[in-house]
Order: sequence, then structure tokens, then C-alpha cells
Amino acid sequence: MSRALEEAAARVLMPGFLGTAPPPWLLEACRRGLGSVLYFAQNLGGAPAALSRELHGARPALLIACDEEGGAVSRFHPGGASPHPSHGELGAAGDTAATRATGRAVGDLLRAAGVDAALAPVVDVACDPDNPVIGPRAFSDRPEEAAAHGAAFTAGLHDAGRAAAAKHFPGHGDTRTDSHVGLPVITAGQELLRTRELVPFTAAVRAGVDMVMSGHIVVPAVDSAPASVSRRWYRLLRGELGFDGVAVTDALDMKGLAVHTGEPDTVRAVARGAVGALAAGADLLCLGNPATAGGTGEEAYRAAHAAVLEAVESGAVPRARLDEAAGRVEALAAVVHRSPPP
Repeated sequence: MSRALEEAAARVLMPGFLGTAPPPWLLEACRRGLGSVLYFAQNLGGAPAALSRELHGARPALLIACDEEGGAVSRFHPGGASPHPSHGELGAAGDTAATRATGRAVGDLLRAAGVDAALAPVVDVACDPDNPVIGPRAFSDRPEEAAAHGAAFTAGLHDAGRAAAAKHFPGHGDTRTDSHVGLPVITAGQELLRTRELVPFTAAVRAGVDMVMSGHIVVPAVDSAPASVSRRWYRLLRGELGFDGVAVTDALDMKGLAVHTGEPDTVRAVARGAVGALAAGADLLCLGNPATAGGTGEEAYRAAHAAVLEAVESGAVPRARLDEAAGRVEALAAVVHRSPPP
């Protein structure tokens, strides 16, 4: 097996880890081509900027990301203590300039900590008031408002020189199941999808969003597979919406995907999901949070890396598909790292 293949397989992975210092396995993965790492709250209680410097020192092209939306979803300010308003509060205020300023403030926070990308904004349309997981994380229940604020938040992150990720494609707003614990199904037809769910994603793509995060969401009108592992949804994202950036998955340790794959073991489910998502069209495979899934993060990383290598060697995933995905991740990291200080 060639070193180039091993590095390409590492390039498409985004593990989490435990602690406020990089463990040896993570530094080794960086030196062997790791594409990205995702910070969670357990990583940020020490000196985040020093942590980022050490990781970037191990691999300058590493893309460091963090779920930092504002409101209740903040890894830097867990427990609802974020100084930045939620998307719902910003949408209710109706001021896209304020939304852009908030995106800039979040971006400045990330930049100071050496974080390259926010897994934000949430551009789901909050269709169902009984939705258990989106709610105030969405800007609005109106597609046009969600679109305008999503584009503004993206612009604010770009103002700070940070990358942005629109989520959760194709839309998690019309669900009553949290994909962390089950597999949501949206019964909307294709016409409604195009005039509701897809409107904010189209606007985000036009605003130059760097990443689009696919969710573990089934829309039978399009495919029986969740969007995160659906060729049809990735083709629609690339073709109809014209997106040419990094397609990143939601966390592969979530129960919604395990329901689809039928794999009860979390580590094996992550590995199986990684291969399925890559084959379908994803570029960056988010492995999840070891603090909630169990383990240290190393187990999921090694299993996913081995599964991707095996899939490429067997021909289940074409080498060209892996190289395409790895190239997109590398290109995004290069753009963010050469971004001039604001």
C-alpha cells in the first residue's frame, strides 16, 4: 500500500478527541496527512490557541473546525452562556446587518483560537414547531428569511477570514425526530422541497459558502437512503445547486445513520458510514464526539481510515473519488490559511 493512498484516506477524515492537549495518536495522524479535526467543548477548557498552534505545527494544512453557532450551540461557551445570539434571535430581529456582524464576531473568536472553520450557519427552515433539535437554531420558518440571514452569517465569517458550513442539507426543519437518536423522515414532495428546504441552501451556495453539511435525513421523494450517504442528494447539490466546495457529513456516530446501516457497534457504524458517504459523494467525513459516543476518538479514526483504504483497494470506492474528495479538503485549507488578517 502506498504512502500517498494512506495520506489521501487520512485527508478526508475529521475526528474528535479528548482533552485540551493533542494526544499522540492525533499528532501522528496529522503528520500522516490528516485533513481536519473537530473541536468540542472538552478541548477548549485550556489554551485553545496553543492547542491549535501545536496541531498546525504537526500539519500546517490541517483544517481545524468547531461547532460554533451562537446561542445554545457553542463549544467555547457551553451551557447556553454564549455572548452571541442564537440564529432564531437574529432572524426574529430581522436585521441582516446584525446577523453579519454576529457572524464576524463568531469568526473573530475562532480566529483568535486558531480555528479555521465554523460548522455554521444552520440554514434549516423551522417548519415544525415541535422539532426537537432545530428550533431556535434556525433563523426563521420562512425560506426567504432563512436564506437572507444564512447568507449574511456566512459573509460575517468570511469577513473574519473563516470558512463556513451551511447545514443540515437538505433541511432538518420539518422533522420530529432528532437525528442524534433516530432517523428523521421528511414526507415533502420535490416541488415543496425546492420552494422551502432548498431555498436557503441555494442562497448559501450563491454567497460562497465553503462547505455544505449533509444530514442523516431521509426524503423518500428523492431517495430511500439518508442524504449523508445518498448519491442522488450529492448529485443534486453539485448539479442543481451548483456547489463546488467541500461536502461534509454530519457526525457519523449519530444514531440516525446507525438505524440506516443496521450496525449497533458505534465504531463499526462510523467506519461503515464513512465508506458509504465517501462513495456517495461526501468529501469530509465527520467522525463525531468521543465524549458522547465513548472511546477516545482514536478507535473511530483508525477504523474509518482502515475502512476507506479497504474500500479503495477493493474497488468499492474508486481511487478517483477519494482523490477528488481529498483535493477539495486540501484546497479549502489552503484558502483559509492564506487568508489575510482582517
